[in-house]
Amino acid sequence: MPDGIEDPLSSVVTLLKPSVSISKMVEAGGQWQVERHDMASPFYCAMVEGGCRVEVSGRKPVTLAAGDFVLIPDLHDFSMISEVPPEPRGAGRPLEIGPGRVRLGPADAPVEMRALVGHCRFDTPASDLLVSLLPEMIHVSGHDRLMALVPVIHDETRADRPGRELILQRLLEVLLIEALRSGPTVNMPPGLLRGLSDPQLAAALQRIHADAGGEISVSGLAKDAGMSRSGFVEKFRKEIGRAPMEYVTDWRMAIAKTLLRQGKLTNTEIALRVGYGSASAFGMAFVRHEGFSPGAFAGKQGRKRGTKGVS
Repeated sequence: MPDGIEDPLSSVVTLLKPSVSISKMVEAGGQWQVERHDMASPFYCAMVEGGCRVEVSGRKPVTLAAGDFVLIPDLHDFSMISEVPPEPRGAGRPLEIGPGRVRLGPADAPVEMRALVGHCRFDTPASDLLVSLLPEMIHVSGHDRLMALVPVIHDETRADRPGRELILQRLLEVLLIEALRSGPTVNMPPGLLRGLSDPQLAAALQRIHADAGGEISVSGLAKDAGMSRSGFVEKFRKEIGRAPMEYVTDWRMAIAKTLLRQGKLTNTEIALRVGYGSASAFGMAFVRHEGFSPGAFAGKQGRKRGTKGVS
């Protein structure tokens, strides 16, 4: 749990608990197109050589060149297309040419593009809420640290060494933080990163994320930000996209849902960890936020774990 982590970005990524599901080297030549639908998973791509176009549902196409990195925290439908699209347009069938290696385009065409592509998952019951705090897409060019991290993740994914899962989780945490803090802040949509780029709001966000169980009020957060109460509320809503206490409640419930799924603490203990004076007060707040009780949520999560254990 991220208690005591003052850096809001680190606390969010830690709570997301990322893990690798797929990592592969994609090689392509000629004219080609590949599509994926209904994925609902985080996606990243590091362009090693050549270039291509990425089309994500609801967004303008993005052209990637060698040295580019793109991160999409919540990807559902997308296409990767050669710089000269095939005619007629249509998805081709990827050819697996080795462990963790995929070929796109005509088999006799020389390789013109190489990219390391990864899909991961967030092992938290609060992923929707946490992802809503992040940008829909991060596109970074010429970032050597990011380009160096992706091959290490790919290599670790292919290997079967002791400590593999923990190493991959830590590497992904570093990758996500590095990507998110390296993205452009100009024209960024309202959210956590836009708030952190403002020194006044960053001070308030640090207070919220460092001590979710503490006494938090709008007046106290405004004081941390060095602003008047009304000015702080207006600026917080504009830059982060929700009211200050709405954000506080969202963050507290994200932590509470994780603790409930772990099943190690009583409701009273969880209540104190997330800023409520009693189990009943916590229970009422949880029902207002989620639409069902903490006990119902914990039972549902327990059934999910049991289902995963069935072979």
